[in-house]
Amino acid sequence: MNPRVSKVTAASDYRLILFFSNGEKGVYDCSSLLEFGVFKELKDSQYFNQVRAYDGTVVWPNEQDICPDTLYLDSVKEVEFDNTQNRRRVREGA
Repeated sequence: MNPRVSKVTAASDYRLILFFSNGEKGVYDCSSLLEFGVFKELKDSQYFNQVRAYDGTVVWPNEQDICPDTLYLDSVKEVEFDNTQNRRRVREGA
């Protein structure tokens, strides 16, 4: 099973900053969803910004959600090299 979302922050241009249960951080672009069914409501940036992490995924007040596997697999991960431990680690700054 893929890691689940533990925290989410809405960013500009319909992107989500995602923090996963395995410590990774990723950016997921929602703009390709905005013309489909229930996701059209996300075009309203005030509504889009109401996103929250719930039960391992992201949700909005009117019950839109995105599959947590999709969020993990399709997000662009942000990592940096940790020289102190000689390994890659997730960047904690936005």
